[in-house]
Amino acid sequence: MRLKISSRVWQSFAYIVVIAGIGAGAWFGRDYWLPLLNGDAQQDETAQEDSPPVEAPKMLKLSEQARANLALVSKPVKVQSYWRKIQIPGVIVDRPGVTDQGITAPIAGVITQVHAFEGDIIQPNEKLFTLRLVSEYLQKSQSDLFKAIRETEILNKEIVRLRELANTGVIPGKRILELEQQVSRQAALLDAYRQDLKSRGLSDEQVSQIESGNFLTTINIHAPATTESDQEFTPVGFAKTISPTEKGFFEIQDLKVDLGQQVDAGEALAVLANHNSLYIKGHAFKKEASNLAKAAENDWPVDVEFTEDIAKDWEAIDPEFQIRHLANTTDPDSRTFDFFIPLANQSRVYEKDNRTFVVWRYRPGQRVLIDVPVEEIDNVIVLPADAVVFEGPEAFVFQQNGDLFNRISVQVLHQDRTNVVIANDGTITPGFYLAQGSAASLNRVLKAQAASGMRADVHVHADGTTHAAH
Repeated sequence: MRLKISSRVWQSFAYIVVIAGIGAGAWFGRDYWLPLLNGDAQQDETAQEDSPPVEAPKMLKLSEQARANLALVSKPVKVQSYWRKIQIPGVIVDRPGVTDQGITAPIAGVITQVHAFEGDIIQPNEKLFTLRLVSEYLQKSQSDLFKAIRETEILNKEIVRLRELANTGVIPGKRILELEQQVSRQAALLDAYRQDLKSRGLSDEQVSQIESGNFLTTINIHAPATTESDQEFTPVGFAKTISPTEKGFFEIQDLKVDLGQQVDAGEALAVLANHNSLYIKGHAFKKEASNLAKAAENDWPVDVEFTEDIAKDWEAIDPEFQIRHLANTTDPDSRTFDFFIPLANQSRVYEKDNRTFVVWRYRPGQRVLIDVPVEEIDNVIVLPADAVVFEGPEAFVFQQNGDLFNRISVQVLHQDRTNVVIANDGTITPGFYLAQGSAASLNRVLKAQAASGMRADVHVHADGTTHAAH
């Protein structure tokens, strides 16, 4: 019996035979075609090796207008020394025992008149309050003083009268001695009464008034005599504070009583302030203690940056700040310790509604940043922080030569918030004019000019010829 095979099966079988033949031919002929492929690959590699490497752009050209838009300034560099510093936060605080002064009631009384209010400027010894006396103790002290005065007068008159009788022998002289001893005891009592009244804030005139029988029913409370600051706390370079008087002045910082209020002896009436002399208080960690102690011992100057301060509104000064002392206790919560820098304040006064008011430049609570020197680095080049641009591990500066700026790679030894310290390794020669800022902008312009395909260090003439910049 004959088997009938379809034409589709024969066609598939033929395709398989053809493919198998081509594969066998390629395998047995591999010695011929493989060297041809390897030769093309080697030619491509050789071409890549022979092509010159692409150099990073190093020079850019800026017009005068472009430099003005960038506010670009170039200065010759010089070799110098630089102090490495650590930055510590701080705050302006009152100087304890000097800045603020409390006013208390010397005796019990009722406030019948307030002569100065919060914000007012008052002079030393100026009247602040009037008190109507309600103290039984003070009334008794006045009565005792008046009685002692009268009894002393009576005793003195009796001595005068009896001395004539004693001289004639009518009475013994012993009686005169007894009366004189009583007068001495009365004198001691008088001194005690007077001192007691003066300790209550009464003046000599008021005590004399009481001795004459004119008892006090009201007293006036005055500002202290002066607020002159210790010269020890005036840092070098500060101008004298502008004051209404040369003796100093007070400002009513806090008024603690109202009109008609009854107060007891020793009760606070007001707080006076004079912010002429303040402290800058820094908050440092224990690890920074040795550096701070060294700066304080050697009188190294520290830099202070005042936040929220508009320098143009005040007289230009160049103070020198130094650490006065370090606290020997640590805050248990923040684990920091404090150190203190004297600060002489600036002020100006103005008149309004027949009153004098003062405006201070620095105020307690104002935040500051303190840069404390810790190490001196010699033989280096110092540039502003904006004069150096970083690209990964590379750092670059820009040397100016007319309209051209050449990018130079440098070694950075130290950088902080304001300055960058560059090694004096011969890369930059002293006297080079380097851009003092906008380094990041210059670097972006350099890359943009390189991407445009036109080198900044060539000139193109009208005839199409080019040559290097000269």
